[in-house]
Amino acid sequence: MNELDAIVASAKLAFSQATTPPELENAKARFLGKTGSITELMKGMAALSVEEKKSRGAAINLAKQAIEAELNASRQALADAELQKQLHAEALDVTLPGRERGLGGLHPVSLTMERIEAIFGSMGFEVAQGPEIEADWYNFTALNTPEDHPARSMHDTFYVEGGSEKVPNLLRTHTSPVQVRHALQHVKLHQAAMDAGQPMPEIRVIAPGRTYRVDSDATHSPMFHQCEGLWLGENVSFKDLKYLFTEFCRTFFESDDLVLRFRPSFFPFTEPSAEIDIQFQQGPLAGRWLEVAGSGQVHPNVVRHMGLDPEKHIGFAFGMGLDRFTMLRYGVNDLRLFFDGDLRFLSQFR
Repeated sequence: MNELDAIVASAKLAFSQATTPPELENAKARFLGKTGSITELMKGMAALSVEEKKSRGAAINLAKQAIEAELNASRQALADAELQKQLHAEALDVTLPGRERGLGGLHPVSLTMERIEAIFGSMGFEVAQGPEIEADWYNFTALNTPEDHPARSMHDTFYVEGGSEKVPNLLRTHTSPVQVRHALQHVKLHQAAMDAGQPMPEIRVIAPGRTYRVDSDATHSPMFHQCEGLWLGENVSFKDLKYLFTEFCRTFFESDDLVLRFRPSFFPFTEPSAEIDIQFQQGPLAGRWLEVAGSGQVHPNVVRHMGLDPEKHIGFAFGMGLDRFTMLRYGVNDLRLFFDGDLRFLSQFR
């Protein structure tokens, strides 16, 4: 074996013993680097004659090509080994059952809203919607709460751009403005019939949706849900209110022995007004009275703002917190759980 064959054999052995890319590159430097064996042989050709350079140079180039071929083969072998190692580490057991995608579901407050809409729908009530950014007139003035009325302090809220400089728009503090908007549209729709002396069809509407006030604790949230109701006609009495709301609560809570009481109260937009309490006869709340809604005969000023004659058109309105009804139905004692986004809690209602 001549000198060049020995160098090639030595390089092949060194490359095969390298177990990592850095080790392989160090071995390469011994043969092809600046001070490597092949490089040194090339430097020694300076003292040779022209004929010797031709033959010697050709032999060195063949040896260099053989070494580079062995180097590339070793590099590929290391890359293949690393790939196999990675594939083995990341291997999937295709015999295992697949992971099912979790099923979504409605939020408990949405479930309550759907249930309330279905119950009142069976009683002939429409569902109305309105803007959450509301004008001051609809939110307060049309509901018999003028600018200097002390009841406005109970609705300390979020004002936004829009409206006038003196009376800006605001995030609605209740869904009662929807009642006024719906009534005005209803009157406009049937105005021709009313002008002809025909009776106006009764207004039966509920207005569920988001509302906003500056309030936050275990039973209150700055954003919460309300459902307002309005029944207006020529012969609608407080007796109808008591019967309607009693039947609604018994249906909602699926309890025929539920007891309701109406306590005198004050709201600017109703007169007379009443708070509505319920008493469960069974379960952990048995015997306790719980306030669930406000109600009353629609105030004559509100009827006028609806474009109707309060001497002819009478009726009642009520308002309840959907979040409170959700808490009572599902036995939840902290309102904030509904809005924390914890799937461990929310997944119970799927």
